[in-house]
Amino acid sequence: MELNLTNAEAALKKAAESNPGLWIDHSRYVAEACKNIASHCQELSAEDAYIYGLLHDIGRYSGVSHNRHLTDGYHYCMERGWEKAAQICISHAYMIKDIKAVTGDFDMSEADYRLMEQLLADMVYDDYDRLVQLCDALVLPTGFCLLEKRFVDVTIRYGIHPSSVDRWIKIYEIKAYFEKQIGCSVYELLPGVIENSFR
Repeated sequence: MELNLTNAEAALKKAAESNPGLWIDHSRYVAEACKNIASHCQELSAEDAYIYGLLHDIGRYSGVSHNRHLTDGYHYCMERGWEKAAQICISHAYMIKDIKAVTGDFDMSEADYRLMEQLLADMVYDDYDRLVQLCDALVLPTGFCLLEKRFVDVTIRYGIHPSSVDRWIKIYEIKAYFEKQIGCSVYELLPGVIENSFR
């Protein structure tokens, strides 16, 4: 099946019916942030970036889970031939490519854990992977926000992890990387970021 905007929107709509929740709005805002930033990057397609942002959490279609949504999303996209989207279903949570450098529980099967471990070892990240990692950290279900607000939001829900600070540092590095490309702060491209961060 071809991966295009129509199919991606349909997939998210069906997933929302299967497992309604705040993750749907979060996914839409991540997609919008990806599009807004990618539209200022010469090497990126704004539409592709939007699609990858829209699908990064598609594994949540299968119900409430922790890290199982990463492998569920990978399988979902691979079954449709959406290889890059499948990679991003995993890579968006791994700005540090270490199977243990993630928050939340490993609630997938042992086979899927081993699969994800191998996939991470073999993955080569490009700017779409990095962009979704960044935008995932710039978005709450209510809209765009400062990175620090999202960091606290995740920490409240999952607790402090040994890799938390290293993950934050990596996100700051990715932010600086994109800001060098776009010539401005990423926050300038995220409407309502101040209002949503301080509400």
